[in-house]
Amino acid sequence: MGIRSRDFSNKLMKIIRRKTRVVRIKDIRIGGGNPVAVQSMTKVKTSDHEKVIRQIKALQAAGCEMVRVAVEDRSDAAALRIIKKNINIPLVADIHFDWRLALLAVEAGADKIRLNPGNIYKKQQITDVVSALKAARIPLRIGVNSGSVRGLRHGKKSIADDLTKSALDYIKKIEKLKFYDIVVSLKAADVLDTLEAYRKISRLCDYPLHLGLTATGSPSAGAVKSSVLLGILLSEGIGDTIRVSLTADPLQEIKVARSILEALRLRCFGPEVISCPTCGRCAVDLAGVVSQLEDRIANSARNLSHKAVKLAVMGCVVNGPGEAAQADFGVAFGKKDGLFFRKGKPVKKVAFADCVNLLLKEMGVKG
Repeated sequence: MGIRSRDFSNKLMKIIRRKTRVVRIKDIRIGGGNPVAVQSMTKVKTSDHEKVIRQIKALQAAGCEMVRVAVEDRSDAAALRIIKKNINIPLVADIHFDWRLALLAVEAGADKIRLNPGNIYKKQQITDVVSALKAARIPLRIGVNSGSVRGLRHGKKSIADDLTKSALDYIKKIEKLKFYDIVVSLKAADVLDTLEAYRKISRLCDYPLHLGLTATGSPSAGAVKSSVLLGILLSEGIGDTIRVSLTADPLQEIKVARSILEALRLRCFGPEVISCPTCGRCAVDLAGVVSQLEDRIANSARNLSHKAVKLAVMGCVVNGPGEAAQADFGVAFGKKDGLFFRKGKPVKKVAFADCVNLLLKEMGVKG
């Protein structure tokens, strides 16, 4: 995807990633220091393969690198074969209750299977699924959720302890079958419970971890909760793939997930735009400029995805010149015109109406 890291060699903090095994999902490798992958989940009935394909293609265009679909019945499983032929990113089958659907999903070409220890736990069922995974050479995600943990001990132990125990018990069952191509997730709706669970499991196994919350509430609340959880864990080096779960269009999940990774300097997906929040000193429509700039960058995504560039658009003379000077390219506005900076040096005045075109031109975007 043409992604490369910005040069942060002059920064003091460096995230040391947790050492894990490497797991391959189609052509994506997670764990072992590979880039933290962004994934999402479709939100339409899987058997309606045309809608699913359209949604997956939109997700991929937005930056999704792996997509999960719910396989609730045989019609969903049958649709996987058609879906797989029409998409380019890895397809993960989400299986609950009926292990036979996992077998059908493997036959249909799924690139990874997710099982829930809370509702698929019988020895022979697990054995049958693992045998199919071995034959197809695809991995398993052990996905533990607080809402479906078997034998949840309310008030006796923490939810984090229950999540961790459930995951470790399931890992042992899988390992007894000589299968180690495993990814693990432990999700609750509460940020602190989930945080504690991931910290615990990260010390007790070396499998890659898929991070996320379950039910997060409204889109705004979900974005905040996810950012808090993922920000803490990723800054501690924990996490190899992430999903931001929102009660919203899945495209919003990708936007938030990518923003989290960029904020922590773990990934670079293109130009970064910073701008001030504005106050009574701002005499221009800064919000309009920023919106226009981001839209133009999004429309030029193919040409700019490799650009590790920081752009600053500032609205007044207090912090504006300093922030603009610290960016690759920046504009600090006064009452009317702005002062354009290139690589830390003031270059020339720029009219408000010309700001966006000038910044794009400096990055090599024409028109």
